[in-house]
Amino acid sequence: MESIDTYFPYSEYRPGQRHMLEVAARVAREGGIAMIDAPTGSGKSSVVASLLAERNKRKIVIAVRTVSQLTTFIRELELVRKKRPDLKSVYLVGKGSMCPLGGEGDVYRRCEGVKKFSNALMRDRADKGALTPAKDPFIIQQIRRMDKEHPLLCPYYIASKMFVPAESMGVKMVPSTALRTKADRVIANPVPPRELAEFCADICPYELMMQAARNTDIVILNYHHLFDREIREQLYANLGVEPQDVLLLIDEAHNCGDVITGIESVALEQRDLEQAARELTGMRKRHKGADAVHHVLPRLTEFMKGLENSPEAEDWFDPTIFNRMIIKESLYKNMDEIVDDLIGISEVIRENSQKSGQFRETAIERLTEFLFRLSQSSTDAAFLTVYQKNETGITLEVRNIDPAASLSDVCGSHACCILISGTLSPVESFRRYYFGSAAVTTLALPNAFPKENRLITCANDITTAYSMRQNKENTARITDYIRAFSGLKGNRAIYFPSYQILESYAGLAVPHLRNRKIFIEPRDSAEAGAALSQFLSLPSRGESGVMFAVSGGKWSEGLDYRGEMLNGAMVVGLPLAPFNRVRRMMIEYYRHKFGGEGEFICYTLPAINRSLQALGRVLRTPEDRGVLVLAEKRFLEKRVLGALPGWMQEEMIECDATKFRDVIGSWR
Repeated sequence: MESIDTYFPYSEYRPGQRHMLEVAARVAREGGIAMIDAPTGSGKSSVVASLLAERNKRKIVIAVRTVSQLTTFIRELELVRKKRPDLKSVYLVGKGSMCPLGGEGDVYRRCEGVKKFSNALMRDRADKGALTPAKDPFIIQQIRRMDKEHPLLCPYYIASKMFVPAESMGVKMVPSTALRTKADRVIANPVPPRELAEFCADICPYELMMQAARNTDIVILNYHHLFDREIREQLYANLGVEPQDVLLLIDEAHNCGDVITGIESVALEQRDLEQAARELTGMRKRHKGADAVHHVLPRLTEFMKGLENSPEAEDWFDPTIFNRMIIKESLYKNMDEIVDDLIGISEVIRENSQKSGQFRETAIERLTEFLFRLSQSSTDAAFLTVYQKNETGITLEVRNIDPAASLSDVCGSHACCILISGTLSPVESFRRYYFGSAAVTTLALPNAFPKENRLITCANDITTAYSMRQNKENTARITDYIRAFSGLKGNRAIYFPSYQILESYAGLAVPHLRNRKIFIEPRDSAEAGAALSQFLSLPSRGESGVMFAVSGGKWSEGLDYRGEMLNGAMVVGLPLAPFNRVRRMMIEYYRHKFGGEGEFICYTLPAINRSLQALGRVLRTPEDRGVLVLAEKRFLEKRVLGALPGWMQEEMIECDATKFRDVIGSWR
């Protein structure tokens, strides 16, 4: 065991930071799970110093969700390396952003397919004496002739491999000299993600970073590497480690629930059935079971079309009725028999697709996964069968609503797990949500930034509650709050519970916001990045504007608005999810699990977190100044107010419309 100070890269500790690191060190030393709510400015990324001090030759894995979080830890470790030059670290981001090979389809499937064909070709040529595949004229010729849109070989992967004599007989494949050399260089001198492709040149970036990761103390990876069981198991096997020998740090841990439930949910669209029918047409004479499955598809289509008459945009469907309708008048006795046939057909289709350089997920595979998950989840209350109705038709979904089992499995299987976030408040509620009654160490830190640099207010006379949305006086007051807040100098952001409410109040307020540049978050993600960049660049040109956005949307989380980029944020309304039968069923599930606390954990807690994330965009450094406004009287209700961070509760000024204008008018 070494001292935390050995790896702490700063001259002094921030308020509460030393205690946080000591708690993390104890959990790393003794094992177990810790959850730390540490506001921006607490120095939570330095928790890595605690893990290094207690590492005892074990590997450290840091899981992050975004590139900005990845960059934060890269910077932190660069500072640590100034004290400990022997420290070795590397990152692994998703193949989607690392793979230089062109072509259509899913990048993971493409990688799997081209590696399979490349390995077969390289081994065949190695048996004939070509031990350096990248220099083999025959392989080079095959690569040149290859259809670039439907590749069967990967020149980057091939350049990453070579062959040497095996210990007994024949040859074995090993990392190429070029790959090993560059892997050593990237460990000695870390390469930023944006420069990785240029650095790797003709070498596969993923293979290079994986080679480097085997020989490092710390590996930074993305959430899907960790929370997707199949990917995690393959990754750890490639690294040559077992979870019980890994110290795990999860950043921005308030996102774990949504990521895990997303991974464990599966959907099926109407157009998938049309495509599945086309894919089966060529299989009916060649595969036993294809004809029987083909006759099931019209019943699936009929079931989905029946849902088109529903007045609800989202609702639950009965899996028992679904199963009965699909099996009726078919050749199958139960759903398991259909799934068995589909699995066999899927394997054949996937193999044929790979041989032709087609790496898209087929509709038959999506249908197989959906029906398999449906049959597996029929006795698991943590899954709901849901349909959604939109412009493209009906979508069926087997939706996971409880991440606890998977998260407990992941965190509990490691030597220790530290979950950190700036918005893990209240940490005890998150503990119950994630781990139930399991023993977990929790810690909540105060805000380390100067109080005098922030103003926090909460309105007591407005609400976006459904029962008040048609109230003209309430609507007028909300508009007045928006106008008053927008009149302050500097860039301002106003967040709403939904696009519908955003567009409604933007229509009412924007005509009155003169001499202000207005930016409204687009529903289309493709347009969001450029508009946001333009908004954030205004202060550098001596200009400012007002941003209308959605809580939990594209402009509200995981972004760093430092300095003058954003001087204030207002959250209009409590951004609760739409209340329907699906939401009621979720609440019933959590009430059964947690009693009276259940509704708060599954329904209100996510809304509070979305609000805190939106407000958290403003104060990113000790020097930043800003106004934080909760424009919703429900934040003053005892249960909601008590869930806000302690420092917000202490500093919050309760206002009506008149007092609000006075308070913000005096803020300088």
